[in-house]
Amino acid sequence: MHERFKRLCEIPSITGEERAVQDWIAGELEEMGWEVAEDGAAGPARAGAGNLTVRVPPRDEGRGPESGGEPWTMFAAHVDTVPHEGPIEVVERGGVFHSAGETILGADNKAAVTVLMEMASIWAEGERPAAGVELLFTVAEEQGLRGAHAYDISALRADTGFVLDHATPIGEVIIAAPTYKKLIADFTGVEAHAGLVPEAGRNAIAAAAAAVAAMKLGRLDDATTANVGLIEGGSAPNVVAGSCRVTAEARAVEPGRAEEVVMAMVDACHWAAGEHRCDVDVEVTENFRGYRVKQSSKALAIARTALETCGVEPVERTTGGGSDANAFRARGFDALLLANGTKANHTVEESVSREAMELMLRVCLAAVDEAARC
Repeated sequence: MHERFKRLCEIPSITGEERAVQDWIAGELEEMGWEVAEDGAAGPARAGAGNLTVRVPPRDEGRGPESGGEPWTMFAAHVDTVPHEGPIEVVERGGVFHSAGETILGADNKAAVTVLMEMASIWAEGERPAAGVELLFTVAEEQGLRGAHAYDISALRADTGFVLDHATPIGEVIIAAPTYKKLIADFTGVEAHAGLVPEAGRNAIAAAAAAVAAMKLGRLDDATTANVGLIEGGSAPNVVAGSCRVTAEARAVEPGRAEEVVMAMVDACHWAAGEHRCDVDVEVTENFRGYRVKQSSKALAIARTALETCGVEPVERTTGGGSDANAFRARGFDALLLANGTKANHTVEESVSREAMELMLRVCLAAVDEAARC
């Protein structure tokens, strides 16, 4: 398992460039004897490949409707990573995997990908699982959950699923996640020579700066945040800037609250454009919708029991981040986001331990056994 993890991390798979890693994953799984299906998500998800699905039937396949039918569950992990420069080289120090250079490690989310592949290997070499299992390897998660959004959730036999993609200690179970609204505001002014006739110009950067200054940013309440992440424009220091783009976001667990915050940001943009005699074009998109998991959730019950079986106390949390679980739950599928034990994702300090991956594997296997009883 650990050697497979290192190999996976060293295969480049930046969002939009997933072809090589999906081919490698498919080849490994097919060598185990499993049938791998790739969907047509590459186009709509703007990815380098489609999502992969592997279906592992239960050991009691063919159980009739009189006994409730076959139990099935699903596990998902994404194969793409955030951008990085140069090749990833994995080193191990004291049972913990790190990147050897100035790059990410890629444990987000290849630690989880490895666990899914290890489960497939265990079942290929021995007895099949008590419940049927669908293993899903998604693409383009890091940029708007595009692969999960494009996945045909109705094709699953499972009625519950688990997304292993939260960078906290194993045991944390995510019961609420935010709606994400993205804002792009393009300010247009009038260029002029900054030294000779500045009064003839209308500074788009000044308008953008005024808009940002008027926005409420940071943590607005326990379940709401807002941020300006990019501002870019102008052409030269001696030219009054004729254009400027601001890229921002708002997140809130309650969709109505996210809409309220982003519209206040839109208002700030229009006010600032008017004050500086500029035009502004504002586009707002929803990358994913938030959710709260009901206490009656079957996936939540399975996760609690699986963790307790492995000697881990379940800890229910709200997150400010998004995952493929957002995309699945938006379509009514009972998917639960679980911690995978990785640390410092998206940074050169990213790491994951052998112990965390082994525990993640045990929890997933216990979840399959519990799914068979539910």
